[in-house]
Amino acid sequence: MRPEDLVRDHTVYSCVMGSRAFGLATDSSDTDRRGVFLAPTPLYWRFEKPPTHVEGPLDEQFSWELERFCELALRANPNILECLHSPLVERIDATGRELLSLRGAFLSRQAYDTFTRYALGQRKKLDADVRTHGAPRWKHAMHLLRLLLSCRDLLRTGELTIDVGEAREDLLAVKRGEVPWPEVERRMAALAQETEAVAAKSPLPAAPDTAAVEDFLFRARRRSAGL
Repeated sequence: MRPEDLVRDHTVYSCVMGSRAFGLATDSSDTDRRGVFLAPTPLYWRFEKPPTHVEGPLDEQFSWELERFCELALRANPNILECLHSPLVERIDATGRELLSLRGAFLSRQAYDTFTRYALGQRKKLDADVRTHGAPRWKHAMHLLRLLLSCRDLLRTGELTIDVGEAREDLLAVKRGEVPWPEVERRMAALAQETEAVAAKSPLPAAPDTAAVEDFLFRARRRSAGL
């Protein structure tokens, strides 16, 4: 089975991500699509296994096989968790609805470590841009601020909301380069401190509910095999 056939025929959930899902879209924004497909169980009975992810077939489209998607979500991968909480769902079936019903099972205080590591990596890239070019890539600076806001609010409330809401105009001003870099740095530092302060008393559990997710995956594989 070709990878594009897995996406076309076996997608259980797909959504729009990026600026459109974050409430930061402008007239020039691309449409980033992300999805989850369930590879038919009999394909795993061969030496050559199905791919864990597929790029395309549409432009700006990327999909994960269900098991890989769940593994990454259990590790609190920021991109994966945000995919689960997109307000722009394009395609979903019964398995996809069951996946979304388990969104809370993936959330835990581990998000503090993974979001922080990801943010640190992005910050190093911005600092390198400033050293080399005298300014950061402002779009990337905007999205780092957005990620820090999302992490802080997740740990504070126990819920992940990816639409930036009232922060839209402030963030777009950063994207346009209208906010001086020292002020952007100050905002990043303040958000990091706020996030650290709420992490210890977060309503989230210490670890995700791996057993519930594994049971779901087992049921999905059995149904796919006709058992």
